[in-house]
Amino acid sequence: MDTASSGCCSIYTATTSSTLSTHSLSPQPHKASLGPDHPRARSQARWYRPMATPNKHAVAPMEVSVEAGNAGAAEWLDDDGRPCRKGTFWTASAHIITAVIGSGVLSLAWAIAQLGWVAGPAAMLLFALVTYYTATLLAECYRTGDPETGKRNYTYMDAVRSNLGGAKVVFCGVIQYANLVGVAIGYTIASSISMKAIRRAGCFHTNGHADPCNSSSIPYMILFGVVEILFSQIPDFDQIWWLSIVAAVMSFTYSSIGLSLGIAQTISNGGFKGSLTGISIGADVTSTQKIWHSLQAFGDIAFAYSFSNILIEIQDTIKAPPPSESKVMQRATRLSVATTTIFYMLCGCMGYAAFGDAAPDNLLTGFGFYEPFWLLDVANVAIVVHLVGAYQVFCQPIFAFVERRAAAAWPDSAFTSGELRVGPFVLSVFRLTWRSAFVCVTTVVAMLLPFFGNVVGFLGAVSFWPLTVYFPVEMYIKQRRVPRGSTKWICLQMLSVCCLIVSIAAAAGSIADVIDALKVYRPFSG
Repeated sequence: MDTASSGCCSIYTATTSSTLSTHSLSPQPHKASLGPDHPRARSQARWYRPMATPNKHAVAPMEVSVEAGNAGAAEWLDDDGRPCRKGTFWTASAHIITAVIGSGVLSLAWAIAQLGWVAGPAAMLLFALVTYYTATLLAECYRTGDPETGKRNYTYMDAVRSNLGGAKVVFCGVIQYANLVGVAIGYTIASSISMKAIRRAGCFHTNGHADPCNSSSIPYMILFGVVEILFSQIPDFDQIWWLSIVAAVMSFTYSSIGLSLGIAQTISNGGFKGSLTGISIGADVTSTQKIWHSLQAFGDIAFAYSFSNILIEIQDTIKAPPPSESKVMQRATRLSVATTTIFYMLCGCMGYAAFGDAAPDNLLTGFGFYEPFWLLDVANVAIVVHLVGAYQVFCQPIFAFVERRAAAAWPDSAFTSGELRVGPFVLSVFRLTWRSAFVCVTTVVAMLLPFFGNVVGFLGAVSFWPLTVYFPVEMYIKQRRVPRGSTKWICLQMLSVCCLIVSIAAAAGSIADVIDALKVYRPFSG
């Protein structure tokens, strides 16, 4: 066993020792008719504590016995009685990068085109700093009390419940899970767009750019849904680390291709396009459209960095101290946000430099580029693979939440605790049913609302302030006992108010886009 694992288990050993001292252990009396050397008498005279009905979703201390076998079992459990977490700085970084660098990186050229060379890059840097700072505050709320031995909070809602409580817990849950469901639907739409773009690129290459090469996205959504049903059977967050690493590699792949094509186009143009203030008001763009699009651009950039809604869940996969989970998470956040910012700046700025005011909302699927078509296909395949992993990263908290509630409500139900053996695999009946149903619903909604990306933008706008800024700030103030009215308290509140204003403005821009989309809405239009 490696040192990190030993460290994780040594904490639990101390916990079990205290458990022995607080629980009375008594010998089971044997019948008088049995001699002291009778095997059954020796068996009945063992020290024991009655075991409760096992429930994989309940958090309970390990059953303790003076028999040697349980000492070995303790080595595989953390201080909360759950199996030893194996997450590291690198797996946490992969989870964050998978969540943050979505296919939205390819729309940043459009966002910068709305804001221009001054406000666009400045907004990226500003929101990178805000996201990193508030993420470090939130990371310190994983444990209540001592950062190494305090009570663990397994989810974002648990952290809010431990630190703030009351109606804020319900508010947090509604915002967090609505946002996660919206992201799942948005990723289904985004994946179908990339798959359809692969077909269109081949069509353009064969028939020329004059051919519209139209096709329905519905078959691609169904294909994506089938793949997600399979991957959704992975039991929990801790076991999808490999999928996150693959997805992170894919995000770097398509981002690098988009960046390379942008550089090549800029060189071909003989210089940079664009202006200091972005798209100019004129015949094609009214002053009202300029305002709405600018607000939406600020929102797109702000929400492109958002991963706070799953930060606690990612942190719950990290090995037990030392070092503390908060320190590992802060390092992972620093690396991930820095890496993300570099890629965002390069892809967004080079895309704007290549196309100027004509920058498409997606460099690879909006056909800012047509050739080389095979390279575009590679990039779009990478986008789809990345979205498969990102879908799981965002949906695992939803899966875990519903399954915990079901297990608590019906602990003795065969449906919630039963297992189904399929060849070498053992599947949970409830997990198979519920997760498959969830994927089917998100797929159908994606087919029903092809403009749902605008609705997801609205959900992102609404959730950015509470999840990324408000709750982390308020929990940090409560946990660290920051004096009300102190300089630090005032600065934190000012940060929260400023981000609230940005969130409201971005929501207004998204609502305007939804209204425009409804004017031409046709269900299942594909």
